[in-house]
Amino acid sequence: MERVIVTNLLNYLSVHKLISKEQHGFLARRSTTSNLLESLNDWSLYVENGKRQQVAYIAFAKAFDTVCHNKLIAKLRMYGMWIFVAVD
Repeated sequence: MERVIVTNLLNYLSVHKLISKEQHGFLARRSTTSNLLESLNDWSLYVENGKRQQVAYIAFAKAFDTVCHNKLIAKLRMYGMWIFVAVD
């Protein structure tokens, strides 16, 4: 069931152009590793072109655990998604 939901959610976000090309982490062929490789390539180009650059690279472990779920649901509804929450 989770796979069906994820597939439909990602399709909706893609069709409505709500996911940027810079998004990594949970998309196919767009992992945190691909994000790091893309960033390293960009940084290398800056160095090769004699440009200065400052970088702060932060990885948030278990970030979803700290998300305010009420705000997340409100934002998803704002994007036109129907969210049903099961209450124990």
